[in-house]
Amino acid sequence: MRIYLALLFVSIVSWLVGQTLPLNGSKEENTIEQSWERSQRWEEIRDIDGRFVILSPGAFQESVDTIPTEVGELLFYTYFFQTPAKEADNLIYMLSYVDYPEGSLHHDSTDLVAEFFQASQEEAIAAVDGELLFSNDEILQDYPGKFWRIDYLDGEASIRTKTFVVGRRYYQVQTVSKTSRGLNDSSGKYLESLRFF
Repeated sequence: MRIYLALLFVSIVSWLVGQTLPLNGSKEENTIEQSWERSQRWEEIRDIDGRFVILSPGAFQESVDTIPTEVGELLFYTYFFQTPAKEADNLIYMLSYVDYPEGSLHHDSTDLVAEFFQASQEEAIAAVDGELLFSNDEILQDYPGKFWRIDYLDGEASIRTKTFVVGRRYYQVQTVSKTSRGLNDSSGKYLESLRFF
């Protein structure tokens, strides 16, 4: 089962990073001890329709797109925050979700969910012509998930992605950063704060 949402979603991320936040600059310029995120008051964002809670260093912008797939047209909800400072740990914080029709995807369908995660990961790598650095299975509140990191743009940018299937809803939460920022606490804080209700 190949449903090409990851391709569109990662393409949007790639476009945002490449078009609005140039990645070029010296290593010294990008290696800043104090990140922008540490100076911010992180707020809990609770979305009733999305049935999620997450911490964010800034207010999300929202968009809804209708995506044609092999199981019909689906509404794809995207929330993102683009950091305003070059010394930020992450350039973009994103969360998206989509509901699949009855019988097409459900978290209890172990083999189908595993295949879906694998296809999503492969499409994400291809969409940005990137390199997979790691991929691990995840469980959050008893729901199956996957966590991976892809470096792209000739190793200048990195996307960390966590995906989950909750009922027949697919969630994808991501951070996009310059690889020169290395592993950062802000990405972990954001990705680990996701909860479903």
